[in-house]
Amino acid sequence: MKVGLLECDHVREELQYIAGDYREMFPALFSEVTSEWDFHFYDVCNGQFPESVDECDLYMCTGSRFSVYDEEDWILRLKQFVRDIYQSEKMFVGLCFGHQMLAEALGGQVLKSPGGWCVGVHRFDITHPEMWMQPHLPSLNMLMMCQDQVMTMPEDSTLLATSEHCPVAMFRVGENMLGMQAHPEFTRLYDKALMELRVERIGEEKVRLGIESLALEVHRTEAAQWIKNFAEAIKK
Repeated sequence: MKVGLLECDHVREELQYIAGDYREMFPALFSEVTSEWDFHFYDVCNGQFPESVDECDLYMCTGSRFSVYDEEDWILRLKQFVRDIYQSEKMFVGLCFGHQMLAEALGGQVLKSPGGWCVGVHRFDITHPEMWMQPHLPSLNMLMMCQDQVMTMPEDSTLLATSEHCPVAMFRVGENMLGMQAHPEFTRLYDKALMELRVERIGEEKVRLGIESLALEVHRTEAAQWIKNFAEAIKK
């Protein structure tokens, strides 16, 4: 499986000692569930895009400090690239910003959540179980770090999971595109460090509760297995 990682941001230099940049985090996560994924990196936030959607079998879109509705040249270009992936029937998995990009690019709507930030561990309750969700779990505990959320899904979408503070926690568009409002690639230590850096933006009480929630079990490996199953089922 040739996997193109669409890098929509970079980990702050002073935090890279924890788990590296996104191009280290994603291969490290998926190495827990497969040795057959070959990652290729596209620094799209600095204008480096694949020349064609045919370069990879699967594209994964990372988180970002930007919003998908920002009028940045690379964001507009990424929206078109996501549409091209959709038309090509290649596979796409978007996480956090990438999840929101999937919705925004294909006609959905993304806005700042009226409830404010979601940080720390949140439970994703599965509303539409599918065959690739193995091992079977009724819910996943996932790390989150977001203020924007998908408010309206695109046409041809299926809601797969919801969370108390994030109604569209995971969804699928057609058969080949998956979005998850979470960061399975994050470690607890990195999520904690981000919260501590963003206290003024997030609020002291939410950061306190977010850090406390890190004591809960996190299903990052299970989420990676589900994503692998999804991608490989479609490729077959």
